[in-house]
Amino acid sequence: MQEIPVHENIEGLIFDLDGTIANTMPAHFIAWRDTCKKYGIDFTKELFSQLAGIPLYGTVEKLNEIFGTSIDPVKMGEEKEDIFKASLGQVKVIEPVARIIKKYHGILPMSVGTGGQREIAKETLRVVGMDKYFNILISADDIKNPKPNPETFLKCAMLMGVLPEKCQVFEDGILGINAAKEAGMKPVDVTNYYQVTIGQYLDNH
Repeated sequence: MQEIPVHENIEGLIFDLDGTIANTMPAHFIAWRDTCKKYGIDFTKELFSQLAGIPLYGTVEKLNEIFGTSIDPVKMGEEKEDIFKASLGQVKVIEPVARIIKKYHGILPMSVGTGGQREIAKETLRVVGMDKYFNILISADDIKNPKPNPETFLKCAMLMGVLPEKCQVFEDGILGINAAKEAGMKPVDVTNYYQVTIGQYLDNH
C-alpha cells in the first residue's frame, strides 16, 4: 500500500478522526441505520454518504428536513450514540494514517479536529491506541461552526502554534477537505490509501 505523503515545509499535522484515524464509519452507519428504523426512516448507504461529516444533532435536523419529520435531535442522537458506543470495541485503527502519526510524533505538532463529540472522540482514540499521541483535540463541543466551516481546523492550528498555511490536514470526507481548503491548509484524502468499505463490513456483521 502506498504511503500517505507529507508535503514539504509543513510544520503541523491535523487529523480528522472518524474514517481517518479510526475505521468507525461502518459502525456509525449501522448505528444510524438501526436508530432510524425505529422512526420509520430507511437510512441507506447513499444517505450516509450525503450526511457524512455533519455533527450528531445536525444530522437529525437534516433527516427532519429530508423526511418531513420532527424528531427530537437530542433524543435520537443519544440513542444513536448508545448503539455506536456498544460497538466501539471492535473499531480498528487505519494503518497508513497510524504510521504517519507514529513517524511524526515528537517531530511535528499534531492535533485531532473532529465533528464528533469530545467524550466519544477521546474513547475512540483510546480504543485504537492513538490517544497517547495527541494532547490537542477539537471536537463538536468546542466550536460554533462545524465543517465545512474552517473553525475546527483553525482552532487546531492556533493551539499547535502553527500558521494555517503550514498545516496539512488528513481527512476522509468532502466537508472536511473543503474546511481545510477554506482554512488555507493543505488537505490529503486518506481514502485513496486504504480500502474498507461499508459493504464489506456489513457482510461480516
